[in-house]
Amino acid sequence: MHLGDRGARLSGTLHVVSVPIGNAEDITLRALRVLRTAHLVAAEDTRSTAALLAHHGISARLVALHDHNEREQAEQMVARLQRGEEIALVSEAGTPLVNDPGFRLVRACIDAGLAVDVVPGACAAIAALVGAGLPVDRWLYAGFFPREAGARARLADELGGLRATLVFYESPQRLAGTLDWLAATWPARELCVARNLTKQHEQWLRGRPADLRRELGDEDRGEVVLLVGPPAEAPLVQDADALAQELLARGLDPRTARDALAEATGLSRRDAYRKVLDLLGR
Repeated sequence: MHLGDRGARLSGTLHVVSVPIGNAEDITLRALRVLRTAHLVAAEDTRSTAALLAHHGISARLVALHDHNEREQAEQMVARLQRGEEIALVSEAGTPLVNDPGFRLVRACIDAGLAVDVVPGACAAIAALVGAGLPVDRWLYAGFFPREAGARARLADELGGLRATLVFYESPQRLAGTLDWLAATWPARELCVARNLTKQHEQWLRGRPADLRRELGDEDRGEVVLLVGPPAEAPLVQDADALAQELLARGLDPRTARDALAEATGLSRRDAYRKVLDLLGR
């Protein structure tokens, strides 16, 4: 907590606490201490948090904080912190704010001049990144892989040429379709699919999109982190005209064919698009 010039109690601290992503032992001693001593634990899912706390012999007052009530709860928690209470913020799993609630609360605390203490720990994106075998000198976390065709086209435009490993979360039910899209758009990229990290059925799939799609089959279960390696420094050398014809013969739309052609041959996206349009007689 903050202390005034004469040591008077002024305000409490918001502790942003990382919790396990699967294995209940993946929690720090500091996190356990904070959860044990906090006046209140704000949890995305109170049931899973209660089970975690019980596993570690901790009894705490829980309150739900999720996407639907965060704005209201943030106001109330700022007031509690200003009265000197200590609050711990946790997600259902992993690190709060990373595709989880908490941003509004953290921002509200900062705007109110309250202390925010980060207790680092498990994060699925980081765990997958360091085990994927893909470059880690430059990487970008990009949230959930987009669902809609337009959003995926924008993704290819904005991130396709970035020489960095891209890290996404993905729904297990959409993974097969996403791999099909990647096989058509970025066929030469090295991928990693990390599923059920730290859990009993942990699985790592590594390879090119089409290979992983075949290996995946009809499997549609498990928490998924999808990693896309950067484009090769020296693109594959192929006959651009023949490849463009092949891509169009597969039924790819012109923009998707353009991206796949540029990826495989090293052509600029503009030149690849011109070649595709020429073959279409446009």
